[in-house]
Amino acid sequence: MQLSLFSDRWAALWSNLFPRKAPGMQLYDRTLLVLILTLAITGLLMVTSASMAEGAKLTGDPYHFVKRQLLFLGTAMMIGVAVLQVPMQRWEQFSWALMLAALVLLVVVLIGGRTVNGATRWLPLGPFNLQVAEVAKLALFVFLAGYLVRRHQELREEIKGFVKPVAVLAVYAGLILLQPDLGTVVVMFVTVMGMLFLAGASLGKFITLALVGVGLVVLLIVVEPYRMARVMNFMDPWEDPFGSGYQLTQSLMAYGRGDWLGQGLGNSIQKLEYLPEAHTDFIFAVLGEELGFIGVVTVLALLLALAFRALWIGHLALKQEQAFAGYLAYGIGIWFSFQTAVNVGASVGVLPTKGLTLPLVSYGGSSLWVMTAASAMLLRIDHERRVAQSQPAKVTEASDE
Repeated sequence: MQLSLFSDRWAALWSNLFPRKAPGMQLYDRTLLVLILTLAITGLLMVTSASMAEGAKLTGDPYHFVKRQLLFLGTAMMIGVAVLQVPMQRWEQFSWALMLAALVLLVVVLIGGRTVNGATRWLPLGPFNLQVAEVAKLALFVFLAGYLVRRHQELREEIKGFVKPVAVLAVYAGLILLQPDLGTVVVMFVTVMGMLFLAGASLGKFITLALVGVGLVVLLIVVEPYRMARVMNFMDPWEDPFGSGYQLTQSLMAYGRGDWLGQGLGNSIQKLEYLPEAHTDFIFAVLGEELGFIGVVTVLALLLALAFRALWIGHLALKQEQAFAGYLAYGIGIWFSFQTAVNVGASVGVLPTKGLTLPLVSYGGSSLWVMTAASAMLLRIDHERRVAQSQPAKVTEASDE
């Protein structure tokens, strides 16, 4: 009896999240859901493996970070369930309010935020710290998707239609650079560029924005000694392997030890206080050491499949004339894929270190919460598209009767 009651409760919850509108029709993307859950579970396993030495050193409890990641994952699932129940029309309706709220948070964190290693990026919320820039990314992309619907013609034909979203991006970027956090600004810039281009911005405007953006990034690197040092270290980390190039050389050694099949889950040497940030920014290096080339390719394939799934959902939503949902799905797909490229590129020495998490895999509450919310939005977008697609069939059946 208890088992039956438990099953009925879960069935009721599932039917509320994905109400069945047409008998026999699948109204949610099972592949997307499997990808999200697989990456989250992979992240939990790798955080468990990579953080035990650090946890024992800092707190005396080897499972300290594992317990926190489990708590983050549980709250992320609750956030995901909540987001699934919000119609995309509501996100579009309140996109302005969301953008302004994130803007206020970016100001507040500069005034009363927590500073770690010289960066003021976190708002203390009791036992947790909220990294405001993560929330700002999603808020900006939601706002831009709404703007592209409202001002689509203006974007294509008038320069002011192109300048307005770029101005909002510039305000966000300025506040985030004060933290400072150049990596997040680069991710925002590339995603906004991609969304504007896919919405039909002229090639000339797109190229101009790209050149200006690249020029500003170069300038920001040159004027800050620590950023310039990162670039020089990335170009030749072996010149000072025990100093400025230490983190990257340790990461490269981790990949080298991984070979084809890896050393086995839990058998990394570099995570034993050799590789800094082994459970956060450089978790992929530990994954490469323990699971080898096969593990690296598998996880990259999962992340690539998630990004392509997002782009495909966006394409189908636009075909269904759900413009806001389509543009937002495009933005999420670009965001996930580019942030993956930056994180992995930094750990293998292809790009300078940027301090960005690996989507759904790295340790950390803010990143996991926001990316779970974005993933839930993708599920909701696809669900609404399928429901809308089933409506004509139902109307036809009714008219035939």
